[in-house]
Amino acid sequence: MKCYPIILSIAGSDCSGGAGIQADIKTISALGGYAASAITAITIQNTLGVQAVHPLPSEIVCKQIEAVMDDMQPDSIKIGMVDDTSIVHVIADCIKKYKPQNIVYDPVMTSTSGRQLMTEDAILEIKKVLFPLTSLITPNLDEAAVLIGKTLYTPDEMTEVAWKLSELYNISVLIKGGHLPDNEMCDVLHTLDGNTYVYKEKKIKSKNLHGTGCTLSSAIATYLAKGYSMNEAVRQSKEYINSAIAAGKELNIGHGNGPLWHFPNRTAQK
Repeated sequence: MKCYPIILSIAGSDCSGGAGIQADIKTISALGGYAASAITAITIQNTLGVQAVHPLPSEIVCKQIEAVMDDMQPDSIKIGMVDDTSIVHVIADCIKKYKPQNIVYDPVMTSTSGRQLMTEDAILEIKKVLFPLTSLITPNLDEAAVLIGKTLYTPDEMTEVAWKLSELYNISVLIKGGHLPDNEMCDVLHTLDGNTYVYKEKKIKSKNLHGTGCTLSSAIATYLAKGYSMNEAVRQSKEYINSAIAAGKELNIGHGNGPLWHFPNRTAQK
């Protein structure tokens, strides 16, 4: 009998398929996991941007999570877009009830096009209620600035803020530096055991970057479910997302910020 690691994605639905639940399912599947899902919101979006967000009732979100957790006992949970305080509390209550081992939270506060996707009240509740229950949070520079109250410009500042957030919430923190102004990518991980890791590589020039945060966080959740350490899970996920960006840079899907190619070992064909 075959067994695959089970990863539950709790996130919003992207009808264009490049981000959210859809990106998570593709990523988890590409990396050899079994993807389950609990949808928190229906978004109206495409490669040109987000037009609307419709949160689902919190009781529906709760029932989805419970249905998966009671039956499948996932090895990891990935949390994405949560823009409603009642849903924040539902997710927190489910984590306390089921006590999953690995919880990766990508605090999606803004879209790639700059639209704010989360209310201020939700941000406050997330910091207070949800962050302390997670294993890892993966904010980008803009999201880290919201969390810490200042803009980050350098890898040294990223390292300092990752350490502060880790100490504040007693969790591991990965700050993503994809929007740094130079041609080098730099992400900084500060782990719960006090170690700091810096991941640097040359940026891949591409207009197709829709869903990179969703993809990275769900990849990390998958590798953690496979038993990798936090540092190794992040390193392996970085390798995967780089290959997905490289494989997708020539894709012609949509008229704006297109998606990655989540199956880099499969050549896209007409």
